[in-house]
Amino acid sequence: MPQDTDIQTQIAQTIQLLRDKLGVRDKTLTASVKKAKRQLPRRIYKQAMVLAQAEQMAAHPKLRLVLDNPKLIQASEEVQKHLGGINLADRRMGWFLGMLGGLTFNLLAFSALLLIFMMWQGLI
Repeated sequence: MPQDTDIQTQIAQTIQLLRDKLGVRDKTLTASVKKAKRQLPRRIYKQAMVLAQAEQMAAHPKLRLVLDNPKLIQASEEVQKHLGGINLADRRMGWFLGMLGGLTFNLLAFSALLLIFMMWQGLI
């Protein structure tokens, strides 16, 4: 019985990490993982889906006995390790720098086009 509650707590911790790190606000792991699909690597997504499929079975007392506990614990640890390694400040800074880089490129391209247009019209 201790492993049964362990899987349920692992699933609850995974849902909490998805909320904290990726901002996914769903009650079940299945819905959370489906919304976070694009933000997760393929291998992690597959492991999370293994957990999500086991989520419904873990809530049922007789079906819980059929679960492959070592596989589920390994999948949970792998997903939680990936989610725990996400640095929110670094992601925000990367987004901001990417936006700033795009804006700078657009301003340089506009300036070059403006300069070419002015030379073509004989204003320079």
